[in-house]
Amino acid sequence: MLFSPLTVPTPDGAGLTLRNRTVVAPMCQYVVDAEDGVPIDWHLQHLGSFAAGGFGIVVTEATGVEARGRITPRDLGLYTDEQERAHARIVTFVHSQGAAAAVQLGHAGGKASTYPWLPGQPDATMPEADGGWRTVGMTARPVMPGLDAPQPLDQNGIGEVTRAFATAARRADAAGYDAIQLHGAHGYLLHQSLSPLTNTREDAYGRDERGRTRLVREVVDAVRAVWPAHKPLGIRISATDWVDGAWDVEASARLLRELVTEHGVSWVDVSSGGLGGGARIPVGSGYQVPLAARLTAALADTDVVISVVGLIEDATQAETILATGQAHAVSIGRAALRNPHWAAAAAARLGVPAGDLPSAPQFWRANWRIAADR
Repeated sequence: MLFSPLTVPTPDGAGLTLRNRTVVAPMCQYVVDAEDGVPIDWHLQHLGSFAAGGFGIVVTEATGVEARGRITPRDLGLYTDEQERAHARIVTFVHSQGAAAAVQLGHAGGKASTYPWLPGQPDATMPEADGGWRTVGMTARPVMPGLDAPQPLDQNGIGEVTRAFATAARRADAAGYDAIQLHGAHGYLLHQSLSPLTNTREDAYGRDERGRTRLVREVVDAVRAVWPAHKPLGIRISATDWVDGAWDVEASARLLRELVTEHGVSWVDVSSGGLGGGARIPVGSGYQVPLAARLTAALADTDVVISVVGLIEDATQAETILATGQAHAVSIGRAALRNPHWAAAAAARLGVPAGDLPSAPQFWRANWRIAADR
């Protein structure tokens, strides 16, 4: 199943057909030395190697919809003409290798303006003197220990953020991306809105579950309104905060059902956590697969495609997840960093003939060897 085609539904009914069910998970690289959000050669080789290595769809790292929405100053953005042109260069190469290209659009909210998550870097808000900026969020409370308190967004500010998502979506289309994945996970702004751990507002964007999910619905609607009907819209979600009484799988299922049946979302990437708050996360091999399985079952009467991420590293493990109906696709992160040709190697291990392995023809000698060693 892992190397059978997968069609992600679209509003026009045509769908986006992927050559297989392997997804490159978004992975921040922190290499934009100019701190201007413009993709560089590193991103071309990084994302391009996954396409040449056989993945079905390659997803960019978290890409800020505005400058203050970047996680760190060294992250990507999609809010200027120069950024758009550089993204288009990457998309063109990914397409040339037979893979689809998706951009993860996000806003870090109160988790923005941090130091890059690299060895030796502080786990804290970067001060303006070092290149940081004043962050915005759902409330004036720090999102996590060590982070500065953000400036709370009023209704006008929320409207600005929503419009920034829509503008970035237009640029994503102009750059040639096949799909958008909205970043609604890992403690960033959309997740900050969803979780009662971080959203204690008493206005229409808080108070109860309906209020806390309002921002996500409005962002989805704003993006879907400008995103072409022949292209799928997805969302990555933290299915649970891993904290009693906080955001959980049941709330995720309720929100996703509405997004899928009423707001044009057709792809969900399942992750979890990201807000601390005493979370007890059972990190281990495939630890988020049970969450995806519950959501796949809860949405089985819809046509949504569900992918799952989280320490999925072995070809047989990935195949089993699909064969047992726990998800429709797998998102590969760390294993892909170690081996950008993970998809082609997994296909060989699962018995795909050497001539049909989904990698660039220039690698045929290596493909033959993998298949022979199987």
